[in-house]
Amino acid sequence: MASFEMRMRRLWAGALAAVVLSGAAVGACAQAAQETGAMSQEAAAEGRGRIVLALPFDNRSGQPSLDWIREAAAEVLGRSFRAAGFAPMSRTDRLYALDHLGLPAGFQPSRASELKLAQTLDADAIVVGSYRTEGTQIIAEARVVNVPKLDMSAPVTARGEMRDLVPVFCSLAWKLTKALDPSYSVAEETFVAVGRGVRVDAFEQYVRGITESDHDERLRHLKKAVEQGATFNPAWMALGREDYSSGQYDEAAAAFAKVDRSDPDALEAGFYRGLSLMFSGDYKGAEAAFAEVARVLPLGEVLNNEAVAISRQGRDASAQFVAAETADPNAADFHFNLAVTLKRRGELAGALNELKQCLKLRPNDAEAQELEKLWSSPGMATATAVDPLERIVRTFDAVAFRQAAVMMDQMEAQRLGSLPPHERAVKLAGQAADYLDRGLLLEAERLYLAAVVADSTLADGHAGLAEVRERTGDTTAARKEAERALALKPSAQAYIVLGRLDLGENHVDRAAKDASAASALQPASPAVQELNRQIALRLSRGQ
Repeated sequence: MASFEMRMRRLWAGALAAVVLSGAAVGACAQAAQETGAMSQEAAAEGRGRIVLALPFDNRSGQPSLDWIREAAAEVLGRSFRAAGFAPMSRTDRLYALDHLGLPAGFQPSRASELKLAQTLDADAIVVGSYRTEGTQIIAEARVVNVPKLDMSAPVTARGEMRDLVPVFCSLAWKLTKALDPSYSVAEETFVAVGRGVRVDAFEQYVRGITESDHDERLRHLKKAVEQGATFNPAWMALGREDYSSGQYDEAAAAFAKVDRSDPDALEAGFYRGLSLMFSGDYKGAEAAFAEVARVLPLGEVLNNEAVAISRQGRDASAQFVAAETADPNAADFHFNLAVTLKRRGELAGALNELKQCLKLRPNDAEAQELEKLWSSPGMATATAVDPLERIVRTFDAVAFRQAAVMMDQMEAQRLGSLPPHERAVKLAGQAADYLDRGLLLEAERLYLAAVVADSTLADGHAGLAEVRERTGDTTAARKEAERALALKPSAQAYIVLGRLDLGENHVDRAAKDASAASALQPASPAVQELNRQIALRLSRGQ
């Protein structure tokens, strides 16, 4: 047990520290908050750095056909917690722990075993809950358990129509987030808006697809999921994994390509897309896929596979292999690959040195032993024997990528923290705008809030919040933020928001004035052009 617990601590300790620091700027949004909650003030101060495990909910509906919602609840909460800045345990983490404890994947733990599972995973808090139905509505209830203190929050509840199941659990996630961190500032409407675009039938098929024990059944459900919700990233990711594991590499590459770059699994999708293309013989495509991942996280396995793809095209990849080895000098395969590349270039001494490094790390590597013996033989400097192919890293260490990502966040947070308030606010607003462009409303709102706390006179921060509020349906708050932005500085974004709001309220003349002001600032903006088109359409209809 101790070795397992140490492994889980290693996997999450770095992520926890980094998330704490990366959330520091966001935490400033509520530095003066003194709200009380069921969790202790010390726990609230830990805030978004907490490692949270959301367990499958209990089905109290009396309908076995709704058992799939057990896992659906954990999925929605986990994704919401991640977007909110926490460090949620994944389903894979949970299944790994259950397997380690000798328990089946479908095990329904008691309260004591829930705590044991959380302690095994080194979680700070667990979320336990249940759901029931009343007519066409679903009612979900949950509590947060503080694992170190063994205390439990008051229950929180969310309810709504079954067709709105995902927004219902998003609302519950917001309430649980407030229980975990009473100072959390993002609006509930933003959480709910994130779930509105997910069709419940597609989500059901996705959940059934990841929980079925039979491969063919998993495929059947996942294919239905992507048919019913073509833009549902988790279903495409799961389908890609199934195709990849069964050797259907063309299909896997196509599925992984559907995962949007804004999704938390985007890097993993890019990595396995590269492998799928590699095994399909599309080395050029594989090179591009690995290079795209490496631009974000240049980890050794990514750089190595990019180098292999380059080498398979008959080009020299020694620079990339050196970069992979530099990124992870303790990976024996990277030394082996560089040895093969150097030998191919005629640099025998360097190749032998790399083989020695490989064997130091992996003394029982039979292929490396044989090569060292062969290459050390007299006359090998001019020999033309066929050298082996470089080795491919075939598995994705999601935890390593996760830790690398949060370490990058940590470094960025430290850099931002050293900037003057106005400059920090500008940087945060720029990052928020990128999230907004990618449709990540919750993340965008967090950073816009941090920006206006750093500098309340930053017009771009208020204009960005105005658009977030508009997209989440809070028109009153959207108008207020847009007007605040314009009081500080003319802003095309704020005028566009006001124009759309005015048009929605059938104030066409006011909308036209807003559009004219926006056009004067950004005449080429697609949003301005679309607003003008909508206004012209209304006027042509005499509205």
